[in-house]
Amino acid sequence: MIYFDNAATSWPKPAAVTEAMAHFMTEVGANPGRSAHRRSIEAGRIIYETRDALARLFNVDDPLRIVFGSNATEALNLALRGMLRPGDHVVTSSMEHNSVMRPLRAMEEEGVVEIAVVPCSSEGFLDSADLEAAIRPDTRMIALNHASNVVGSFLPVAEAGAIARNHDLLLLVDAAQTAGAHPLDMKGMQIDLLAFTGHKALFGPQGTGGLCIGERVGVGDIQPLKQGGTGSRSEREQQPRFLPDMCESGTPNTVGLAGLGAGVRFVLERGVEEIRVHEVELTKRLIAGLLEIPGVVVYGGHDAEMQTAAVSFNVERVAPSEVAPMLDERYGIMSRVGLHCSPAAHRTIGTFPVGTVRFGLSLFNTVEEVDVALTAVREIATVECGGDWRSDPK
Repeated sequence: MIYFDNAATSWPKPAAVTEAMAHFMTEVGANPGRSAHRRSIEAGRIIYETRDALARLFNVDDPLRIVFGSNATEALNLALRGMLRPGDHVVTSSMEHNSVMRPLRAMEEEGVVEIAVVPCSSEGFLDSADLEAAIRPDTRMIALNHASNVVGSFLPVAEAGAIARNHDLLLLVDAAQTAGAHPLDMKGMQIDLLAFTGHKALFGPQGTGGLCIGERVGVGDIQPLKQGGTGSRSEREQQPRFLPDMCESGTPNTVGLAGLGAGVRFVLERGVEEIRVHEVELTKRLIAGLLEIPGVVVYGGHDAEMQTAAVSFNVERVAPSEVAPMLDERYGIMSRVGLHCSPAAHRTIGTFPVGTVRFGLSLFNTVEEVDVALTAVREIATVECGGDWRSDPK
């Protein structure tokens, strides 16, 4: 069995992740920040250590400016709905995930904001000059993903950071695809708001993620998505106005954050650069092999150095929804097919409405697995050009 769906969620997880979660459930188990006994204090320590590890990974000076939530989607909603005000204009790209596009479209329909969607190339790349040209006097924010979840293409986030500073704008970055797999430096890249998810390249469990809030964002600038118990300022019926409590109402997912902390420490110990080198090697081999197969169309820029380890392709005359069960049932290869919650991106690369087959590679994948996958795609493409694959089951 070969797991090539890491762009959706990573698997397997490092052993330390499940060990940390089991330790919390069996040895700690208490609610952090709500009590003074030793287990509650230990639960609070676990959460703070996860914030601290993320701060080191993303170059954040103050770990308390990392707000936890259930995933990158919640973090992006917090950034967009919490920061934007009526009359604001937002610049984004045509390669965005629905986690950015749907909140923006909803706010547009509500009459809160106006949106400029800057077209990207058919390979999924964005020209920073086009980005800057879309800025208006009422522009408040630039919102971009760091890398496309469809073709892996990197967007010019550092250049966007410089543009945002020059125009006194905020830069929101969706790092769901890159956190843990590619170097991220909030200060160096001049990112004001960084949304991340825990269950992909950070190797944490599902249901974890958060928003890193840069120093240029004042506490009074952001409005929380919800209000409620925080364990702090309990004598007041108003929401605390300090981070992270202001944006973290309710009992947190401490067991999940224990696992996330272990995943982030694994990434720090292994080194993002080392992880990146391995994924580039696999991606180069995969792209080169797919390009050699007659009847296979590979999307994106075909340059592993300019993208993540997510590779989208199609087999001519075969719907991607048919390729997936072939890969799974005949070869034990797990992939993702369809529109990947990114219809704008698929319109950009010309694959809407059917989508693509996507292989998402990871640190735990091997050269041998890539070669098996290439053989599988070659056989599917060959048989589909000359017959019905179901007539010759393996």
